[in-house]
Amino acid sequence: MAGTRRILVIDDEPLLGTYLKKLLTRHAFEVDTFIDPEQALEAFARQPYDLVITDYKMPNLTGEDILRQVRQMEPDTGVIVITGYGTIQNAVRCTQLGAFDYITKPFPPDILVERVQAFFAQASQEERARGSEARERESVRRRSIRTDKTVVFVGEHPKMVQLRELARQLAQNDAPVLIQGESGTGKEVLARFIHAHSRRAQGPYVAINCANLPRELVESTLFGHKKGAFTGAIEDASGAFEQARGGTLLLDEITEIELPIQAKLLRVLQEREFTRVGSHEPIQADVRVIATTNRDIHESIAKGLFREDLYHRLSVFPILVPPLRERASDIPILARHFVRKYTSLYNLPAKELAPNLIEALLHYDWPGNVRQLENLIHRGVLLSAERERIELEDVFSEYFSDRSLFRSLRRGLTPEASWSRRESPSSSVSASTVLEPDVPLRPLEEVERLLILKALAEANQNQQRAAAMLGISARTIRNKLRQYRQQGLL
Repeated sequence: MAGTRRILVIDDEPLLGTYLKKLLTRHAFEVDTFIDPEQALEAFARQPYDLVITDYKMPNLTGEDILRQVRQMEPDTGVIVITGYGTIQNAVRCTQLGAFDYITKPFPPDILVERVQAFFAQASQEERARGSEARERESVRRRSIRTDKTVVFVGEHPKMVQLRELARQLAQNDAPVLIQGESGTGKEVLARFIHAHSRRAQGPYVAINCANLPRELVESTLFGHKKGAFTGAIEDASGAFEQARGGTLLLDEITEIELPIQAKLLRVLQEREFTRVGSHEPIQADVRVIATTNRDIHESIAKGLFREDLYHRLSVFPILVPPLRERASDIPILARHFVRKYTSLYNLPAKELAPNLIEALLHYDWPGNVRQLENLIHRGVLLSAERERIELEDVFSEYFSDRSLFRSLRRGLTPEASWSRRESPSSSVSASTVLEPDVPLRPLEEVERLLILKALAEANQNQQRAAAMLGISARTIRNKLRQYRQQGLL
């Protein structure tokens, strides 16, 4: 509906989110709500909103994190922060970062409505007059990765040097690329690296997470739709293939797409054209497609969950990203890279890693790979605050608790034992010094499943809190739960 203002509400309390949606909808605003801040940002990246209303204190991401990322992607989008933990310092910091307003809970409904209306009243006439098509083009432009050779794929291990050189070679053509690897290994970073070094770097880079697409909107998200094609299609809309025209389209977790849509993807790759939902008019597909998966794709094909012909079409250049445990020499390099990233983000002084922390990082198994390492270093940067050195306790503080979920990750090794000595054939450590007497030896995949289920139980099934306990992303937990259901383990 032309002129309707779109508002994104982010709050981990479902009841409050539902209430705010009803309240604002009554005032003619179009409102979407999310309890997961990561999912909210993914939705914002796909189709930005005019205003974001976010809670301040949430698992994984804070209101400040949301504010920074929204302002980076769409500087013209307004942000209102609401919180039950209001302090003058937080309010000042949010204002300095560009928040339009900061409201402390509890607040009367009319106060929020007044602030929202004040934001839109302050918007310039030029912005209000901008049509939806122009806004969409500007959004894609801002989200695009241009000829930015600073996109890095960090690592000096021989496997990574070889992979980086291969990626540079692949960037010189437009053939589809299939990137495989465990969750958190950096598949999407590699995809952006390929785009940034390609002749399409001047074009847009559009990323679609196939696992997070609502089933009924998958086709529309990918190919677009015509007005009236289905209930809620109130105007024509372009899909990812149109938004990525002249650039690169990343289909993240492509094995999560259902078979009927897989058939349409195959046609696009073969015929280089597609049609919007509700239309018969073909549109040329001028995109380079990169797909990723963390599944054993051959197993998915054998089970009839993924089309073999689509696999062959995508895997002109198959790439396997090694897990972090297979390139341990890169761990200190990556850790220092993330320290620089987050000290810069939060305007903190330069920091170094304590020697015993580096030793601990080298002896950990990293089931969540590079993403888990980044999450832990992110926490270490924040907890070390103004100090110039990140200590072991800043990163692994919760691991020293008797109730720690990580006591048995290294096949029964205690964290203290596994971090204090390097395992090698010459090690003289006896089994009695490192084994927990009450922890049976089990395959690592089984230990991982038990830890995830235990974390969910302790977090009252809140996936965000469970992910924070484990140092992994909520998306990884969702993927694992889906896998366990398919295997009959839930």
